[in-house]
Amino acid sequence: MTIRALIIEDEPLGRERLRTLLESEPDVEVLAEYGDGIAALGQHLVFLDVEMPGLDGFAVLEKVKGLVDRLPVVVFITAYYKYAVRAFEVHALDYLLKPFDDERFRQALERARAEVGQQQTGEVNRRILAMLDELKSPREEYVERFAVQTSDRVFFVRAEDVDWIEAASNYVRLHAGKNAHMIRGTMQSVEARLDPERFLRIHRSAIVNIDRIRELQPWFHGEYKVILTDGTTLTLSRGYRESLQTLLGKPDADGRTSR
Repeated sequence: MTIRALIIEDEPLGRERLRTLLESEPDVEVLAEYGDGIAALGQHLVFLDVEMPGLDGFAVLEKVKGLVDRLPVVVFITAYYKYAVRAFEVHALDYLLKPFDDERFRQALERARAEVGQQQTGEVNRRILAMLDELKSPREEYVERFAVQTSDRVFFVRAEDVDWIEAASNYVRLHAGKNAHMIRGTMQSVEARLDPERFLRIHRSAIVNIDRIRELQPWFHGEYKVILTDGTTLTLSRGYRESLQTLLGKPDADGRTSR
């Protein structure tokens, strides 16, 4: 049986490499490749990037599940160390952690071949739907450290050492003391992994470690300036002010709240 595959990956070089690897397999036919989350209707196998602009990998599956009777076998692609890996393993779905080598790719493909064989039983559908339900459930455990990948190494930054987090296109920038580290992902995905008792979203492009907040200063149009202990000044937009006040208390009569 020929396995029909789609590639959904937002990086052109990533798509090219996956296509080259798949085209070397005699029983795999690459039907199409996409740079964003286009619903993979009715295909056997999809290589799906977890984090993409617009519609992420999980949103793709949510979209597909209501439109087709049979979900595809999914091999997730992620740049995150530990990002939802537990859910993938529990439900027997595979993932590729960027950057991956040829051997790891072939292992994932072999596992995918076995999964394709189970499609007729409905087992693949059951596991994917169970995974989506699990990811929607409240998570009691939060990330304790971030893996920062460079060209020659991977090192770790403890979450408690991060002062604030900044959006940077398809990446986020972790500010920890005098250092800044780039990791791939969206603010939404990173926020979901953080302990809300420690970190708070104050702007669409900023998340702050609550323990680093020294002072709030009222600004224009209902916004606030957030002053961190190291002197960094951030903006608290109106859309996030209520949650911050819930944690830190209402400003005093003079309009200031200090920690």
